[in-house]
This record gives sequence, C-alpha cells and structure tokens, in this order.
Amino acid sequence: MAALLEARNVGKTYGGGLLSKKHTVALRQASLVLQGDSPSITAIAGESGSGKTTLARLLLGMIKPTTGEILYQGTPLSKMRADEWQRFRREVQAVFQDPFEVYNPFYKVDHALVQPVEKFYPNLSKAETREKIEEALRAVGLRPEETLGRYPHQLSGGQRQRIMTARALVLRPRIIVADEPVSMVDASLRATILESLLNVHETYGISMIYITHDLTTAYQLSETIMMMYRGAVVEAGSVDQVIKEPQHPYTQLLIDSIPLPNPKQKWGQLDFGVRTLRDANGTGQGCPFASRCRHVMDICRQQMPPSFRTHPQRTVACFLYKDAPVAQVDELDPVGT
Repeated sequence: MAALLEARNVGKTYGGGLLSKKHTVALRQASLVLQGDSPSITAIAGESGSGKTTLARLLLGMIKPTTGEILYQGTPLSKMRADEWQRFRREVQAVFQDPFEVYNPFYKVDHALVQPVEKFYPNLSKAETREKIEEALRAVGLRPEETLGRYPHQLSGGQRQRIMTARALVLRPRIIVADEPVSMVDASLRATILESLLNVHETYGISMIYITHDLTTAYQLSETIMMMYRGAVVEAGSVDQVIKEPQHPYTQLLIDSIPLPNPKQKWGQLDFGVRTLRDANGTGQGCPFASRCRHVMDICRQQMPPSFRTHPQRTVACFLYKDAPVAQVDELDPVGT
C-alpha cells in the first residue's frame, strides 16, 4: 500500500543561473513518510535557516524540488493529472505562521472561509456552505456568532490563527501542514491554538506536520520528530527518544540550551566551549555541523554522513554511529530518515 505523503531524498537549491555561479542549498536529501492508515503528528524542528519551511513548501507542492521527488498516494506531484492535483490541493492543507498573509483586510473573515468551499464544493448551497463553516469554527473553539461578520483587525491574533485552522478543516483534508502556527501569538494563546490542532487531529483523524523551532511544543504535540540543521535532517525518531535521549551532537546542544525555571541552569550539563547556537560557520562540504561539533573527526569534514538506523524507530546522520546500518529510502517508516 502506497504511503499517503512521501518525500524521497528531496533537495532544494536556489541560484546558480547563467549570470551567477553562486547558489544556496536550502535543503539536502530529506526524506519523510506519512502513512494513510494511522493518522499521526510529525514535528519538523530546528533553528531558523535549518530548512523547515522549505521542506514544508515542497510537501505542499508550492515549490518544486531540485533533486528527489514528492509523492502523494504513490504518484509524484510532478506527474499528476489535473484531477489528481485538484484532489491533492484539497486533501493537503496549510496553516501558516502569519495569518495576515491570508486575510484581505477589505473583506470580512467570512470571505476566507467561503472561498475554499466554493472552489472545491461548487455544488453546495449557501446553507450547506454555512453549516460546514460553522462546524469547522466550533471544532477549533470559536463561536460562529462571535466570529463571522467581522473584519480581521477586529479579532485577536489567536482568533485569526484558529480561523486559519478552520479554513483548512472545512475542506476535510487528510493532512494539515502547520508552519510555526504559534510563533506570532502571545504565550497565553499558544496552548489554546495547540489544543485546537490536537482536537482536530483526534476528532477528524487528520495527520499533521508541525513545523517549529520550539522543542517544548514539539514534545507536547507530536509523536515523531525530525531535527534539521542547515538544510539536513540530522536526527529523526520517536519524540520521546529524541528529546529525552538525543544522539546527534546538534540535538544534544539544542536541548541543552533550553532554560529551566531557574535562568542560571540549563537542561543538561554539556560543555561545548565557545561554540553557541549563533556560531553557524560552515565549510560547505562534509557534515554541516562539523565546525561546531565537539566530536568532529576528519571524515566529518570530507563527507556528508548518511542516516544510520540506531534503533528501529530512530535514525541519526552522524559518523559516531557508523557501525549501525545505513537507512535506505525504500525501507522508510513513518519516522522518516
């Protein structure tokens, strides 16, 4: 049975045209599998510039990969017929970081909800459309009578973001890609929005890809996690394993940097010397984390490490685990590589 959504060694490079030899590698050979028989929540985490949003846009079909391919139900996006592409656009929806990018300030929020229904369900009556919209709003914790008929600026940031979740839900998708959905709202609203996403997942059986730089919310919401650094997936697996017992030096450093309630203490006791999360110098070849790694070896500067399967539910792209088998693309599971 074909996976619901699959990324096979996808990469994305920008630049390098006829007039310029400069190019930027935004993503390097990332792979991911979402199975259709068991809805799940997968987090893609990493600091800014790690390639999270690039991978999300590739999965949504918004941009084309430079290498590799994205498949939906076994069919590459690049080879889809018009009717298959229409189904993909309905069944794979997005919730973006900034809800203002979706709203037109001259229209009431009703417009953002009615438009997708009219596009994908043109035969519905106005009453049926209204019913679908009201059901979606209630599912994300909003009261239709207090939400519809208002302009975007008349709503709070949390309300606007939940309306965007309702906008995705109204089409009954099979997957929602949520790109930093709580990064632009107050801390007091984050739990409410995350709770609405979890409710949508559990009530409607919708799989989710949760893009974030916040490991705390990734741990709370997701079942599996992919850690990214400078365009590469460095570690992936069960969220409990990766967060509680990180194996890749970057994951260890990232988790060790999370503050405890006492600002003088951190989660771990790792000593990375002068290297910090802001020290992002890279050589452009070999392991992207080599210049910051306390375990760096000669091979790390010469070759890009493959993903080693250190556990049935974990892969780590680090030569520290070179004795483990290399994970193959054709043996991917929902954890990814």
